[in-house]
Amino acid sequence: MKLIIQIPCKDEEEHLPATLADLPRAIPGIDVIETLVIDDGSEDRTIEVARANGVDHIVKLTNNKGLAAGFQAGLDAALKLGADVIVNTDADNQYKGSDIPKLVAPILAGGADMVIGDRQTDTIEHFSPLKKALQKLGSWVVRQASSTNVPDTTSGFRAYNREAALQMQVVSKFTYTLETIIQAGKLLVAVDHVPIGTNPKTRESRLFPSMGAYVRRNSISIFRIYAQYEPLRVFWSLAAVLGIGALGVWTRFLVSWFQGEGAGHVQSLILGAVLFIAATLMFALGVIGDLLAAQRTLSQRTFERVRRVELALGIPPSHYEPGAAQPTPPNGTDPTDDRKKALEV
Repeated sequence: MKLIIQIPCKDEEEHLPATLADLPRAIPGIDVIETLVIDDGSEDRTIEVARANGVDHIVKLTNNKGLAAGFQAGLDAALKLGADVIVNTDADNQYKGSDIPKLVAPILAGGADMVIGDRQTDTIEHFSPLKKALQKLGSWVVRQASSTNVPDTTSGFRAYNREAALQMQVVSKFTYTLETIIQAGKLLVAVDHVPIGTNPKTRESRLFPSMGAYVRRNSISIFRIYAQYEPLRVFWSLAAVLGIGALGVWTRFLVSWFQGEGAGHVQSLILGAVLFIAATLMFALGVIGDLLAAQRTLSQRTFERVRRVELALGIPPSHYEPGAAQPTPPNGTDPTDDRKKALEV
């Protein structure tokens, strides 16, 4: 059983050593533990520091592509490097490495495919009341869309078994946390959660320059993801609201008409027509969105099959570099020879 701990990084030379030092070296039920750093276009010595601290694998993206792209690149590489279980953690040492055995336990026991670490955000002192409220709201929305019971959907401390990782495909450019949970729920992946602790805050978040940006980006992300996976519920609800508004305005016009005052309320007739047209458009968007959601499911299944084919052919990870010096196999062969032979065939 092989575990790969992946760490997306962007200019983390200062905090990466502490994060790596906190990771467990042995876990009951796990035979091999390796580390993978995804360098998202760092401009400092992140890669050099990673190698100096014994990281096994590095994925070096050519420029800053964002946290979601880094997470996806890590999953792809970990699968091609033979991981049976993949743990994702942050480079700023927010999460306690000592909780990784607890995180992977449901997977090793065969009770879950994906496990989310619950930070119990109400207990985090540096979270403002507004941020805690938004965390709860966002988690509630994601639970409704995904039919899961994950209490902390924005937690980046999570574990996947091989089958769950094969099915994940992030399309959002901003965040992977919410989307992957909704995908898991829609794909009937068994999702569990465990309580975890957090370390003291080491730096300000780079995803959110201010509370206003946090509110704006999370609100847009939550609505976008929810509308993407529940288009009928979103657009038909809007259509119902607009339709009820149109009926209310028309009712007012009809009452005035029967009272002999209809000529003075033509505006109500026009407004009702506008609201009815808008409701019809929302209804049509819901139908179109539902058809696109069906196509997305087919695309995800196709993507999963392509991944399995790549793994069977031994396609090497993209943007891959070895980390710390790897031991030479006893027979002196290059460990990539099998991949090369598969490609030649």
